[in-house]
Amino acid sequence: MTKKQNQPGRAPGILAAGAAVQLLTGIPAAWGVFQRPVMQEYGFTRAQATMAFALLVAGYGVGCAIGGLVQDARGPRCAAGVGTGLLGAAFLLAALAPAGNAPLFLLVYSVPAGVGSAFLAPAVLACVQKWYAGRKGLATGVTGAAMGLSGAFLTLFVRGVGGRWGMRVCFAALGAVVLAVCGAGAAVLHNPPAALSVPAPAGGLPPRAMLRTPQYKLCAAGVALAAPPVLLFSPDILTLAANRGLPEAFAPLCVVLGSASSAAGRLLCPAASDRLGRKPVLYGVYLGLGAGSLLFAWAGGWAFAAAYALLTFFYSGGAAVQPAFNTDLFGLRHAGVNYGFLALGMSAGSLLSYAGSQLLPLPARHAAAVACAAGGLACFAVVKPLCQNGTRVAKGGGGR
Repeated sequence: MTKKQNQPGRAPGILAAGAAVQLLTGIPAAWGVFQRPVMQEYGFTRAQATMAFALLVAGYGVGCAIGGLVQDARGPRCAAGVGTGLLGAAFLLAALAPAGNAPLFLLVYSVPAGVGSAFLAPAVLACVQKWYAGRKGLATGVTGAAMGLSGAFLTLFVRGVGGRWGMRVCFAALGAVVLAVCGAGAAVLHNPPAALSVPAPAGGLPPRAMLRTPQYKLCAAGVALAAPPVLLFSPDILTLAANRGLPEAFAPLCVVLGSASSAAGRLLCPAASDRLGRKPVLYGVYLGLGAGSLLFAWAGGWAFAAAYALLTFFYSGGAAVQPAFNTDLFGLRHAGVNYGFLALGMSAGSLLSYAGSQLLPLPARHAAAVACAAGGLACFAVVKPLCQNGTRVAKGGGGR
């Protein structure tokens, strides 16, 4: 059997490598378990620790745009290698950062960790979708579920290593794990041979043209408005859980349960969108965020944990549908770069959430979460398709 004939057998290895990389990129989902130990270890105020989280998520959004350019120009191995270096260095530098210097911590940890995670995510997603061109739902679901489970892994890691030896040792150990696991995964990633690749379509909007469309502005706004129902509360989730009657020993299970629910959302929502259409599923996502926000405002005990899991399910599920919706709207040819620009909405949403968490009392935050879910639903309700199979459609044309 020739080398070319053996190539398809490598697809499961590519998928496994991508899933292993994604298991270490879900830092935002687990920040609730980082926040209190970071405050204690580095002498930060709640506002400073929350800013570290907001800047990390903002860096992720910006990094998606840059990472998409690198991925398209140099391939998944290069993009994932750069992402591994940035994320690993962020953890190692955080271990060395002096206490009480929040600006330095933001510079050496939050920015490179956010950008590094963003380089890794699109590199993995683009690569596995090329290997599984006929089963993109499977490829996206497996790697997306791994990213969702990242929160559970990091929670157990921080509670175990950080709880015993402190956050500096925990950050150093995470840096070593990232460099080993993500580095090995990045070395495996490569695009399939031409025989397995799907030729790039001739149509599709280039980034400059996409940025001028009302569709892009509405989608970016919708992505931004999906963030507050979760990010207004996730940095303080352990404190909120204890205040709502969940025993302190079980409060970290909120993060674990939210992580598992996030993984389920990333797996199920894209699959549902293949059958039901992108927009109907996105409508369900924002209705779920609104209903979950109402429940989250009043629930106590384990119902509080269930409400948080509901929010993470829909938030992550919506994020997983966005790449496919992006190609439905703007075509496949420039999908990586275009999605990177769409992810800038995530940066705006994280900064909006940070401002709200600092300026608004808790009841107002709950009201803002419901309002943002309604606003996001409105954004996607009025979006009209631009491309059909890579070709511009006439104005007023319908779409899924």
